[in-house]
Amino acid sequence: MGAIWLAVIGGFVLFLGYKYYSKLISERIFKLDPNYVTPAHQYKDGVDFVPTNRFVLWGHHFTSVAGAAPILGPAIAVYWGWLPAFLWVILGTVFAAGVHDFGTLVLSVRNKGQSVGTLANKFIGSRGKVLFLFIILILVLMVNAVFAWVIANLFISFPSSVLSVFIQIPLAVWIGYTVYKKNGKMLLPSVVALAVMYIAAIIASRVEFLQIDLVKYFGGEGAASLFGLSATSMAFFVWIIILMVYVYIASTLPVWKLLQPRDYINSHQLIVGLGLLYLGLFFTNPEITAPVTNSSADVSWFPLLFITVACGAISGFHGLVSSGTSSKQLNKETDARFVGYLGAVGEGALALVAIIAVITFFPNVEEFKATYSGFTAASGAGLGVFIEGAGQLATGLGIPADIAATIVSVIIVSFAATTLDSSVRLMRYIIAELGSEYNVKPLTKTHVATTVAVVSSAALTLLPEGPKGFGSGGYLLWPLFGTSNQLLAGISLLLISIWLKRQGRNYMATLIPMVFLMFMTLWAMIDQVIFEWSGYGEAEGNMLLFIFGSIILVFTLWILITAISSLSKKDNDNIDISA
Repeated sequence: MGAIWLAVIGGFVLFLGYKYYSKLISERIFKLDPNYVTPAHQYKDGVDFVPTNRFVLWGHHFTSVAGAAPILGPAIAVYWGWLPAFLWVILGTVFAAGVHDFGTLVLSVRNKGQSVGTLANKFIGSRGKVLFLFIILILVLMVNAVFAWVIANLFISFPSSVLSVFIQIPLAVWIGYTVYKKNGKMLLPSVVALAVMYIAAIIASRVEFLQIDLVKYFGGEGAASLFGLSATSMAFFVWIIILMVYVYIASTLPVWKLLQPRDYINSHQLIVGLGLLYLGLFFTNPEITAPVTNSSADVSWFPLLFITVACGAISGFHGLVSSGTSSKQLNKETDARFVGYLGAVGEGALALVAIIAVITFFPNVEEFKATYSGFTAASGAGLGVFIEGAGQLATGLGIPADIAATIVSVIIVSFAATTLDSSVRLMRYIIAELGSEYNVKPLTKTHVATTVAVVSSAALTLLPEGPKGFGSGGYLLWPLFGTSNQLLAGISLLLISIWLKRQGRNYMATLIPMVFLMFMTLWAMIDQVIFEWSGYGEAEGNMLLFIFGSIILVFTLWILITAISSLSKKDNDNIDISA
């Protein structure tokens, strides 16, 4: 079967979802008001609350949520065959992700730009709020560890991508200054910046001197380096430290100085990247060489598929971005559909091409099964296979494979870095909120909260030993990231449902995906915590995942009991329905 048909069918369904379903939700359920004064105007401060053009904000929002996860999850999930992954990405985007991302953005805008964690106080009480904030805190901590781990490893594997990624930072600062201090336009400078980045990537692919290869600088792969670490481990350590210094600075700067212009550049990267891959697909028209379903899989796809493909179908982290940063920059309430739902559609399109790149990479089904011999093998190989498969698609446009691989890695690192510093910014908000809740005043200070966020993220990335050696934190935490991420999405959908019910509106569009998602995720998490990570079953125990997983599971069940009680109440006395 030609892979082009998957792109056509998937793209058509995503188009219908945005064109009709999101419009129905916008007009009939959320009832967006173009005259509503958004928090960006009401609390404008030039730092976090900044009214922003919807195209620029879409760029920030989409690139903040489109890190490595919408690529890695689908690239692993094709282990069960391409059909289950394809169906969940497409249907999940239309009926779950779009509604969730759009809904959390509207909910936050209608409540002073507060995050879903803070809003839990209003809908399920102060105890539920604190529990929810702790779940979010653990999740963003894991996001920081996972994405820092991914970026550092990509820098090691693709040193030709480093120069382009670092060039983007001063270019973004220049664009921010030009636009917000000189009242300039952002489109042309961002296109120029993108061209400079790709020229640098092309040159670095062929000029070894411009490849920032720390492993080579420390003596080469296998060589011993400082502190008893190998050259590879030392390179990983240095990259993590550099990344943490960067995210500290980036997450404390006003959004217009770096975050918005860099994300706008990255939104063009996304368009260029998706354009290259989809055009390459149409020119090469490769055959699908992966099985429709994998009958020899060593673990069942049900319910594990629905947590493996997190971003790309639905993701709780998206709700944190929608309510944490995007809601504070929304110029008009009616822009929420464009930013929130279309952002999820873009994520679905990225996940779709990730599936296609992997399932067309192998020459035959035997080669696919050899690489994807088990779920663990698929987890380790997924991202690398995508980069090689994406490079293979891009060769259909005459782009050499090495240059294509460099450009793809630049795109992935840029998205992951965007997610990383947005996540650290969100973590700073949560730490400050908890500091206020428990009257720990130092934690309410920007730099104290940011320091706690950065140091704890670095420690979780570097300290755990595991199958990847020194600094296996991100790799070890990936299984828990999927479950906790989906639980967060389910709780956010539940909060939106409670809000809609109190408004006297139809809340089935949020309640149905919430029930489905919570059922699948709780099933998977209970199985993992009790029978896998605890060591009680046949699998070898993992105390790191068991402790984190148990805390999240108990907190989630507690929140669910409280929230379901709130949702079932018929008495709406003392409820403010003007929001």
